[in-house]
Amino acid sequence: MLKAIIFDFDGVIADTEPLHLKAFQLTLKENGIELSDEDYFENYLAYDDKTLFKELLKDRNYEHNEAQISDFMNRKSEHFENVLKGNILVLEGVPEFISEVSGKYPLAIGSGAIRSEIIDILESGGLREHFEIIVSADEVINCKPDPEVFIEALRRLNNLDSVSEKISPQECLVIEDSTSGIKAAHSAGMKCLAITNSYAAEKLSEAELIKQSLKGIYLEEIEDLF
Repeated sequence: MLKAIIFDFDGVIADTEPLHLKAFQLTLKENGIELSDEDYFENYLAYDDKTLFKELLKDRNYEHNEAQISDFMNRKSEHFENVLKGNILVLEGVPEFISEVSGKYPLAIGSGAIRSEIIDILESGGLREHFEIIVSADEVINCKPDPEVFIEALRRLNNLDSVSEKISPQECLVIEDSTSGIKAAHSAGMKCLAITNSYAAEKLSEAELIKQSLKGIYLEEIEDLF
């Protein structure tokens, strides 16, 4: 039986992946490093900021240390704030779907985004009240495809006063848009609904259910997975 839903954020709730890409590109360009759209979506999409910079700089044989990684992250965050202004876009069908399920299931967010960015966008989109639990990149050590973020989200859900019976991983649905996210969900023992906002459907084939968006999804179709 379905008892909880955990949402990824970028590419599932908000159309922020292009904005993150622009912020990464601006930051890297300041150091003479190019990052193409294709390279980002193919190789770096699911990483949190810290892991992306570490992996990309390693791939480019660019010498770096922890202090430089922190500097990259701080500059990227500033660029993201600037490109975000006036560009926040909650994805099609998301407010309606969240409103429908929030009265029936406890909801959480398990994301590789920074907590402050998640909250700002949720508040601007009028969605903050639906999520008692938010687990962000700031609060976990390992990024997806490691399942840590989803395991931690479930642990916090089970600590809510409103949850009277312990929820098992097998009773959770994760909503994702990336291959790494699907792997993380399955490694956590959870089922996954994949949305084709960032990858074509054939690349998301390991998910139990694949949809173009959250618009028009029947809750019964999801519940049937359980």
